[in-house]
Amino acid sequence: MSSTAAIRVEHFTKIYKGSGTPAVDDISFTIPSGSIFGLLGPNGAGKTTTISALCGLLKPSKGELQLLGYPLATQSEEIKKNIGVVPQDIALYPTLTAFENLRYIGNMYGLKGSSLDKNILEHLEHFGLLEHSKKQVGTFSGGMKRRINLIAGILHHPKILFLDEPTVGVDVQSRNVITEHLHLLNKSGMTIVYTSHLMEEAENLCNEIAVIDHGKIIISGQPKELIKEQACSNLEELFLKLTGKKLRD
Repeated sequence: MSSTAAIRVEHFTKIYKGSGTPAVDDISFTIPSGSIFGLLGPNGAGKTTTISALCGLLKPSKGELQLLGYPLATQSEEIKKNIGVVPQDIALYPTLTAFENLRYIGNMYGLKGSSLDKNILEHLEHFGLLEHSKKQVGTFSGGMKRRINLIAGILHHPKILFLDEPTVGVDVQSRNVITEHLHLLNKSGMTIVYTSHLMEEAENLCNEIAVIDHGKIIISGQPKELIKEQACSNLEELFLKLTGKKLRD
């Protein structure tokens, strides 16, 4: 893992209009290049706000965000070419086929022609979807949609990939295929920023984490070291120790 930073967040604050309380309150952290970084927290903790800001979808109220050495405030177009986003909600057209969806998304990234088609077919085969390439996505199972959703975010080979709950609601086999491929992408040099409520998955996948709650980073580091330091048996126990057992609806 490289010691250089893929992402630097410095004193990031986000206050939504009409709210007196910051959704994210003066947080700073660094994501090393080549890491799988888990941003973990309860519902309403500030995860989605932080990820949305890093993707250029939200403007910070205060602070600076830097990706791949570029300040997001002034170099957003350059940054957007080099990031992939896989949202929690399925971002696909249900009446288009799997192939048509991916070709349309590839065109949005400036990918075209036979090289794009080859790229799509290779990804579909790798994710066990080649035989379904001409079927409408609306007919797919949840796991199949998740896999197509992931392909859509990596077609252009981004340097940084943002994943919001990439395996929520999927079967064990689909989760296994997705997590295995994420490890392969990471080994190829891709930095992955990941959010999930599945602590066992996060513990197995991530080599760096930060836990956010009430808009503040409350702990960060390597999962195994943090678990040991806090005298916990696993990441879920650590998470509950730090954020409490009170329900967050």
